[in-house]
Amino acid sequence: MSALRKKFGDDYQIVTTSSSSSGFNQPAQEKKRKRQRFVDKNGRCNVQHGNLGGETSRYLSDLFTTLVDLKWRWNLFIFILTYTVAWLFMASMWWVIAYIRGDLNRAHDDKYTPCVANVYNFPSAFLFFIETEATIGYGYRYITDKCPEGIILFLFQSILGSIVDAFLIGCMFIKMSQPKKRAETLMFSEHAAISMRDGKLTLMFRVGNLRNSHMVSAQIRCKLLKSRQTPEGEFLPLDQLELDVGFSTGADQLFLVSPLTICHVIDSKSPFYELSQRSMQTEQFEIVVILEGIVETTGMTCQARTSYTEDEVLWGHRFYPVISLEEGFFKVDYSQFHATFEVPTPPYSVKEQEEALLISSPLAAPSLCNSGEKNNSLDCLELLEDAEGSAKLPTKLQRMTGRDGLPRKLLRMSSTTSEMTYSLGDLPMKLQRISSVPGVSDEKQVSKAAKMANEPISKSVADLPPKLQRLAGGGTGSGGRMDGHLPPKLRKMNSDRFT
Repeated sequence: MSALRKKFGDDYQIVTTSSSSSGFNQPAQEKKRKRQRFVDKNGRCNVQHGNLGGETSRYLSDLFTTLVDLKWRWNLFIFILTYTVAWLFMASMWWVIAYIRGDLNRAHDDKYTPCVANVYNFPSAFLFFIETEATIGYGYRYITDKCPEGIILFLFQSILGSIVDAFLIGCMFIKMSQPKKRAETLMFSEHAAISMRDGKLTLMFRVGNLRNSHMVSAQIRCKLLKSRQTPEGEFLPLDQLELDVGFSTGADQLFLVSPLTICHVIDSKSPFYELSQRSMQTEQFEIVVILEGIVETTGMTCQARTSYTEDEVLWGHRFYPVISLEEGFFKVDYSQFHATFEVPTPPYSVKEQEEALLISSPLAAPSLCNSGEKNNSLDCLELLEDAEGSAKLPTKLQRMTGRDGLPRKLLRMSSTTSEMTYSLGDLPMKLQRISSVPGVSDEKQVSKAAKMANEPISKSVADLPPKLQRLAGGGTGSGGRMDGHLPPKLRKMNSDRFT
């Protein structure tokens, strides 16, 4: 198999055969090409760096991170090797001092004071170093004050031992406390699904947390990896596009206590705007999901990854519910975590659905006539004509409007004039009340308003009821108007108004 990989690469083909109980070989199964993934289902990235040249020295500049990133077998090997070499080196230094001073030949002389007591060969020098480094202190071997070089070597041994312990033990501690294993208890659904949700075509997948400890500040992101060619002719084999999973609404911030269904609404801004059930059979893409959060127990950032290829996206499916209410708590059934079921879903893309809606109802197209703006039907028709690239409305629409023979500018002017005619803001209050009576047609209102507008508004007090005449003071000295008791200035203003 390894030779086959070397010859044909990773995209090799596998042919399997099976034999029946009667001994005859069954026909070979259909050849299936292996799908090359950028990110595996377990989150491992299939990327290898090669031809680094002289850039490999950068790994030594950050030696601590390099050791942490190594596999466990290499970490253990370096740990044991470093301590073994350090111990042998320091034991050799103590043996050399004893050899130069002649302590090895006079070790059993009671009248002689050696540099280190009871060190007379290399094993005894090694034991003295271990006792000193590990602070065991049996009391049998000890350094004397007659050896200044031994005191200097003892200080160097203490400093070097502290550095080695801090480096290697710290490396092993970080290696063991890495939150990579925390990602093993974060689950992703095996498949993604596309179906209708809230009246919109939506891409969905499910995430879950198997532990009771929470993921603090959990956030999810999605990337679409797809090859494309730019208008300039440049080919991009792994072009990364962002999939909006709630960034604008805050839905990407997860409270990951129970399994959640992550949704990406397919609209005009989505990379799947033109994706349909038929085109999925020829498309090649990969959806990379990245879940990040802080581990509650250690406070370290954890990242879990997975991916979905085009053959792992199910069209017209929905996930089974996994949460049920029990007595006093909510129960999560993880046996149905990956299960889906089929639901009625249109096989067309969002673009095809919008085009079909535009053809069936052109005047109600939301992209052309914005309901939030106060545009009349003529402006909507003009926008529709500009979008379709035609200079003339269809015959049916022309008959509906009844203005097919007039230019657009005149139609706008006439519509403005008619709106001004039906406006009641400039009429007196009495005329406005008359015009607002229900059941009266618009033509009667306009004719009556015009007739009353031409009549003089100056009414005499004699035409009023007796009660109103008494309230007005019955003043007739000033032409019968209701201003007999007004100040001279107001009477003059009224006379100027009615004359």
